[in-house]
Amino acid sequence: MMKIKPCFEYISHSLCARSGRAAAASVSFRCARTCYHRDVAARGKFITFEGLDGSGKSTQVEKLARALRARGVSVVVTREPGGTSAGERIREVLLHSATSGLSPLTEMALMFAARAQHIHEVILPALAEGRIVLCDRFTDSTEAYQGAGRKLGSKPVLELHAVLCGNLQPDLTILLDNDVAVSVERARRRNRTRRNGRSEKNTGKDENRFEQENRAFFGRVRQAYLAIAAREPGRVQLVNARGTPRETHALIMELVRKKLKL
Repeated sequence: MMKIKPCFEYISHSLCARSGRAAAASVSFRCARTCYHRDVAARGKFITFEGLDGSGKSTQVEKLARALRARGVSVVVTREPGGTSAGERIREVLLHSATSGLSPLTEMALMFAARAQHIHEVILPALAEGRIVLCDRFTDSTEAYQGAGRKLGSKPVLELHAVLCGNLQPDLTILLDNDVAVSVERARRRNRTRRNGRSEKNTGKDENRFEQENRAFFGRVRQAYLAIAAREPGRVQLVNARGTPRETHALIMELVRKKLKL
């Protein structure tokens, strides 16, 4: 059984650096009793995929999962928003094109509600078992879409991440970068197909709310992603996703081998 250890050292080095003393103080008491992120990080590996909708994230997550499993690695594939029963219901609210009246703050709060449950129910247990977790989107998406796209700023996103997510950080974040117009058009085309029930999964789901935004919105999102990569070069690796899926996968495999020594 994994031991639960106090983590005052973890708080001082991670939360203070990202969110300031106030955020650290608000989390210290809870983490002193229950935090086990540091032990988890030493056992499993957490890899997230980021980028604009239509950049190829889902395809590359699946390709990497197959490659790792072929090498005998135990892998969990998940996504945000979603990943749990509660999270998938929140996802329906957040992504359905009919949900047009959400305020930016409500949108951000729902993203973190789904994420907190996802961490508790899926991510931390898998890492505790020594598995590799591949997640399609994480907090960087909230900073890019709600922080920049919705103009809420990075500060509230990072503070909520510290409080609600224990400041859990991926071991590696793969940021797929592509032309804004190309990515958005691809996402819109995919969602039209999905909504008409002609996709591989034949879901018939409407997940088109964000794709209705204008070019300026997605321009802000992309610039925020690039800023995050510049701010955290040790964690975030920028991958040019303008090539074929096979070419992009080769770049990702090289990054994973070097970064995680797999």
